[in-house]
Amino acid sequence: MIKKLLIIFFIAMVPLIELRGSIPVGLSPAFGPAFSGTTQILILYAVSILGNMLPVPFIFFFARKVLVWGSDKKFIGKFFKFCLEKGEKGGKKLQEKAGRGLYFALFLFVGIPLPGTGAWTGTLAASLLDMDFKKSVIAVMSGVVLAGIIMGLASMGLFGALGAIFA
Repeated sequence: MIKKLLIIFFIAMVPLIELRGSIPVGLSPAFGPAFSGTTQILILYAVSILGNMLPVPFIFFFARKVLVWGSDKKFIGKFFKFCLEKGEKGGKKLQEKAGRGLYFALFLFVGIPLPGTGAWTGTLAASLLDMDFKKSVIAVMSGVVLAGIIMGLASMGLFGALGAIFA
């Protein structure tokens, strides 16, 4: 079981896959019957959330510095500069639209499990917008918990069952 939990932990750390991949893998019958009881499922969620949240402080404090550092390098400069400009432009747009609800917008961005959203992207956006670290981490973690609940329900077939009932 420890080996499976480590696999889940590391899957949750991978950018773009994150918790949206670790929970379905952990609940998959192909992964094995390890996560079937309520206590085991809660352990799966906790490990997935921890794995997903571990990179957040590093992204928040160092991503912008790495992008600025690499923006004038020969091979990676164009891409890094593009990321900086795109992030700042998108961040300013979001800030104008969201206004005082910026942290709630960050929560929803991270919490709704769509491709390209998640803790990595949300934290990078918060860093580029110079948002408060503590408030950003709370918004991102709340979003990760919401995404975990949505992915867990989807993986257990609840949404398919509701669709069959109401369709």
